This record gives sequence, C-alpha cells and structure tokens, in this order.
Amino acid sequence: MESRSAAMGAKDIEWLMSLYSNDIVYFDLVPPLRYVGSNALRERFLDWFPRWSGPIGQELGQLDVAAGDAVAAAWMLIRARGILKTGAKVDYWVRVSNAFCRAGDRWTITHEHVSLPVDMRSRTAVLDLTP
Repeated sequence: MESRSAAMGAKDIEWLMSLYSNDIVYFDLVPPLRYVGSNALRERFLDWFPRWSGPIGQELGQLDVAAGDAVAAAWMLIRARGILKTGAKVDYWVRVSNAFCRAGDRWTITHEHVSLPVDMRSRTAVLDLTP
C-alpha cells in the first residue's frame, strides 16, 4: 500500500498500474459507478493526474490487513493533500478498501473502493473529518 501511495503521489502511471490486476474493478469518488479493467482505470488516472499542480499527497492512516494464501483484504484511511492547478488546496481523508489476489509471489489489487462520508441531510461529502 505504501508503493501505491508513492506511485500515486508521484503520478507515475506505469508504476501505479503495475500494482493493479488487468481485471481490476475500481469504485471511485466520481462517476461512473465503477471502472472495469486496467485500461479504464489507466484512463481515469491519466485524466486525474494533470489536475494537480504538484505531487498528490497520499498519507496512509489506520491500515489493517487480513491475508490468506491467495487472497487478502486491506482497509485504511488515506489523507489526500496537494494543490490543484486551479489553485484550490486539497486536504481531506478518504476511506479505501482493497482486495488482492496472489499469483506466484506477486500480489495485485483486484478491487479498490474509495469513498467519502456523506451528510445525508445536505447530500454533500463531509471533508473535514480526521482520524
């Protein structure tokens, strides 16, 4: 997970995509409901990376892992920080869950779900929560 955060922070698409399986199913904060396959996810990241004026902060927090011989799950909080090209400052925590499969000695992410808590009354994301 530290490699994922480092690759994301550096906006290194090849490094980042090497961590995901070809048949990844990805649930993001933004539409559509899901991205299926590494090509769709690559396009999503390549659309997102240029929106940042510098590195994308990806601080891991409260990481938990449950692993077997061939499958594993992880859940964590990630602090997203940085400055967008619009000049807007980003600093909020997201919730992330991952599923992994093992092939030989290599683990890949087969599912990732990124979410924000929502205030159901106002129907807006809550961005000021901290662990």
